[in-house]
Amino acid sequence: MRNLSLKQLQAVAAVARLGTMTRAAQELNVTSAALYARIRQLEEEAGLLLFDRTPTGLKPTDAGREMLWAINSINTVLETCTDRLRTLKGGGGGRVALGVVSTAKYFAPAVIAGFMESHPKVEIALTVGNRQGTIDALRNYDIDFAIMGRPPRDFAIEAETFGPHPLVVIAAPDHPLAGKRGLSRSDLAAESFLVREEGSGTRSVFEEFMNGVMIRRAKLGIDAGSNETLKQAVMAGLGIALLSGHTVASEVEGGRLALLDVQGLPIRRDWYVVRRSDKVLGPAADAFWDYLATEGRRFLPRLPEEALAGMAAEMAPRLAADPDAAADLAAEAGE
Repeated sequence: MRNLSLKQLQAVAAVARLGTMTRAAQELNVTSAALYARIRQLEEEAGLLLFDRTPTGLKPTDAGREMLWAINSINTVLETCTDRLRTLKGGGGGRVALGVVSTAKYFAPAVIAGFMESHPKVEIALTVGNRQGTIDALRNYDIDFAIMGRPPRDFAIEAETFGPHPLVVIAAPDHPLAGKRGLSRSDLAAESFLVREEGSGTRSVFEEFMNGVMIRRAKLGIDAGSNETLKQAVMAGLGIALLSGHTVASEVEGGRLALLDVQGLPIRRDWYVVRRSDKVLGPAADAFWDYLATEGRRFLPRLPEEALAGMAAEMAPRLAADPDAAADLAAEAGE
């Protein structure tokens, strides 16, 4: 029955409820002849009678009851749709597609949990990726917005900062430089460095920070694309590394990693929530955007206060000489 329509099903429902063609036609504001023709067309297409004539009026046959089941199911779906739209309009439900760069995965679940306390019906689709993958997802409208460092510059976006993001140099707690104050970059030259992969924001900041200083790479053949792998290697005493402070806060607090007191560190950057400027957010996504912008800061991992004492210290000479370049490089880190 390819031509079955909602109007025809409504006609069957009216006849079944009222028992006569005449009364059903009046309710539907059509002539009795037109309604009869509509029912006859349905019966011909189905090859079955939809109503039996009884002393008390027209009663649906088994085929008629199947039609009634269909219209009742459709009405239920329409009512559910109406309720869901009403919920969406109020921001109480809906779906949000959130992308985060890999470093943000250390606090993104806590932010989501905080938001869902007041929006329990909202569904969050979380995607974790590297910087380029997250930017591609934004560009292709695959996500509503993203958490990252420096926003992309090759298409129009809107961005808001919601908290600071320090970069630090970490070592094993028993490392000879752990606990020493006022280390310079040259003091690190003899150390074995574990570094992120080419193209990583953290790698770019590391290379600029250590520019002009000859360094040694750790004699360890690993895929250094993972913050977790680097942390474990540092804890094992295989070298030192420059990483996001938010990826190592737990290990520093637990004494499994130490922060080295190096002049110019920590490097300061900011977290951004970013979306395409032409992306229209639904009520749920709009509410989550506002929540991130206003409340996101309180979910950021915290390093010990003494570790952040150098936050306002002057950057290393090369970066300090060019504040704009320093800001751009710092913004790339941790992605």
